[in-house]
Amino acid sequence: MNTTINSSHVLRLVEWALQEDIDTGDITSESTIKADQQSTARFVAKSDGVLCGMPIVDLVCRCVDDAILLEVLVEEGQQVDAGTTVATLSGPTRSILAAERTALNFLQRMSGIATTSWRYTQAIEGTGATVLDTRKTLPAFRILDKYAVKTGGASNHRFGLFDMVLIKDNHIDAAGSITTAVKACVENLDVDVQIEVETRNLEEVREALSCPGVTRIMFDNFTPELMRTAVELVGGKVETEASGNITLATIREYAETGVQFISSGALTHSVKAMDISLRFDS
Repeated sequence: MNTTINSSHVLRLVEWALQEDIDTGDITSESTIKADQQSTARFVAKSDGVLCGMPIVDLVCRCVDDAILLEVLVEEGQQVDAGTTVATLSGPTRSILAAERTALNFLQRMSGIATTSWRYTQAIEGTGATVLDTRKTLPAFRILDKYAVKTGGASNHRFGLFDMVLIKDNHIDAAGSITTAVKACVENLDVDVQIEVETRNLEEVREALSCPGVTRIMFDNFTPELMRTAVELVGGKVETEASGNITLATIREYAETGVQFISSGALTHSVKAMDISLRFDS
């Protein structure tokens, strides 16, 4: 799995975002600001959270104008309090204004994901369980969403459809059974990958356990009580994962069942952006 943000894909994302925003030019700044005017400004956190995305802010600035100087004051992944200046900018005023919104859009979303991921991991501290993300990410932004999840202290599930087998309910229904679906994967795959099976009840858990090749069983939308029974049924023979409508308020109860992994789409699919603003000093 590759979640590095030093990639051509990320560069294209930044370039597309800037093209979307600036297009033929920032007509407001070009009309009101002299071409040779210089300014300094600060990125300020307006809420508590975990900072994430400064390498992307740097890339945005460099794509707009190499003359913009960014000084990062807070390390990536560090918790910050509201009112903290996390970075400063200096350079051509027009260029700073052109970069402002795109930089903030990346920084706020990524910091929001990192903050949510940190809160989920803190909620289950000491249980031995691991928080995972899902594929419920902003289209084309998955590499950044998953990077932010890791920055916040949680872990990544499969990156896409290509790097792990996850036999879900629709696969099972279309194939006819868990046994049929797993057997087909084992016979048809040319590479050695993990095979995970989603289960909806204890009967399906038993069936998945009987299938050679299964490395992890997911308990989908189980109650904590039922999940505890399912974990005992598996008995450490394969890895176990909880998924389905698990919230920050309920995640610890699930973690205390003994399940090894807990995946949550909430880390990325409906995350609240962290409140960060850019303030001009001069």
